[in-house]
Amino acid sequence: MVGRWLLAVGRDVMEAVNGERPTANGQRPELVIFVGLPGSGKSTYYFANLAATHAHVSKDLMPNARRRNDHQTIAIENALAAAQSVVVDNTNPSLAIRAPLIALGKRHDARIIAYYFECSVRTALMRNRQREGRGRVPDVAIFVTQKKLQPPTTEEGFDEVHVVRTED
Repeated sequence: MVGRWLLAVGRDVMEAVNGERPTANGQRPELVIFVGLPGSGKSTYYFANLAATHAHVSKDLMPNARRRNDHQTIAIENALAAAQSVVVDNTNPSLAIRAPLIALGKRHDARIIAYYFECSVRTALMRNRQREGRGRVPDVAIFVTQKKLQPPTTEEGFDEVHVVRTED
């Protein structure tokens, strides 16, 4: 399902710092961290807006892998070491989950950007029910993630925070 997107730049967007390590296009690599419920449109947004410029790292792409966090870290490390921008396309609901990702981005002097996907539980459940196969998660996963969900802020270490609102 491809929807229309409304992107609101958070009030607490910060300017990029000096002393940047440029990529091939002259910009610092970006570590983009998606935050949102399963079914909130994160992957759809990635493929519609960032796939041409950012590597895609998602635990959903490693369903049978042991130590998925380790595999995710290695994939992010490899992209940033090559000055390639990367998107971490998971729910990333809490500060505790995001903190190691932010620290990793800082070690590589990346611009660290959060995209927060505002989505009601009702909408997430409806979208999830339209999925097939491994893409569909148990309803309880949406409720559990909602309980853990903490919107990202620049106080965590993000250079920018964007809010993405989807229209049903």
